[in-house]
Amino acid sequence: MTRRGRTRGLAGIAVLAVAGAPGTALAALPGTALAAAPPPTPVCQVRDERLTEISGMVATDSGFVMVNDSADEASRRRIFFLDARCAVVRTVAYPSRPRDTEDLAVGADGTIWVADIGDNDRDRSTVALWKLAPGARRPVLHRLTYPDGPHDAEALLLGGDGRPVVVTKQAGEAGVYVPTGPLRAGGSVPLARAGQLRLPITTTANPYSIFGRRLVTGGATAPDGRRVVLRTYADAFEFDVTDGDVVAALTTGTPRVVALPDEPQGESVSYHRDGRSLLTVSETADQPSGTRPTVLRYPLPEGPASPPPSAASPSAPAGSDGSPSGASPAANDAADTRVGAGGVRSLLLGVGVIVAGLLVVALVGAGRARRTGR
Repeated sequence: MTRRGRTRGLAGIAVLAVAGAPGTALAALPGTALAAAPPPTPVCQVRDERLTEISGMVATDSGFVMVNDSADEASRRRIFFLDARCAVVRTVAYPSRPRDTEDLAVGADGTIWVADIGDNDRDRSTVALWKLAPGARRPVLHRLTYPDGPHDAEALLLGGDGRPVVVTKQAGEAGVYVPTGPLRAGGSVPLARAGQLRLPITTTANPYSIFGRRLVTGGATAPDGRRVVLRTYADAFEFDVTDGDVVAALTTGTPRVVALPDEPQGESVSYHRDGRSLLTVSETADQPSGTRPTVLRYPLPEGPASPPPSAASPSAPAGSDGSPSGASPAANDAADTRVGAGGVRSLLLGVGVIVAGLLVVALVGAGRARRTGR
């Protein structure tokens, strides 16, 4: 999400919190398993100047695939393939202009899915998924419509049958939507609301305080399909999937929580190809000069390890247009992820101050915005 869209969205959430609107409850879900939070390991830095608004990432056998969100420059509106050192080795253009690409997913056959589902102003009549099949030169557009009006969304998951699952960026109780039938190239398919999920409250440090812990900004499906993860600006929430039923996992499961503390603007998450860790990367467009997007690796909670899938992972063919990678920076500090009555009380006491501050930030940020949110 762009700076203007982010400040507008946070201001709206602040107003809802003050008014006591539904979906902004601060109670943590009972029985949530909180994972330890060791510091992440830096993997590599993205030094290509076209990639500063990274909103989606997937890991591949040869490196990564990334997309920007709502980039005004044509050079940034592409699907970027990177090697293991975060150097761009190939890009793929869209046949028409996407509106707001916010997440990526990779199918069992290596197909790349681009989720063009961002809608900061909630004025889109359709959202879209772009599918880039292995070896294809251009992605194919598939349009989707919500049954209950526009939604802003930034997370895409894939079910066991390959069906896409869209999770909205609603504070408190995010909507879970699935297509009602097979996708049609160039056509529109209705979505159905399959349920909602409510993420537990944490106390993980992040640039947007309590609101950063409530907004779903990305998702990923494990290589073996037996787990999925959703992230906020503060944490990752991993759900176990039974028989490929991602909707049931999200709406009835209890997630394991992995803290992702103090990432500048964390909107991307992917499983490592071995399934034993998570990879994240942040937007850096509004960060201090010289700040580079850095891929970070977080170990997952203990549990049965999953072998890599047998299906081929998407890889980048020869023909580089990339730039050299740089040295990795120092790891971020870990944050405390303890949740309890005391933490919730502190959040409640501080919410008035936070709301006031966010409203001021929203007004100032909107005036200084250099890009137009879509």
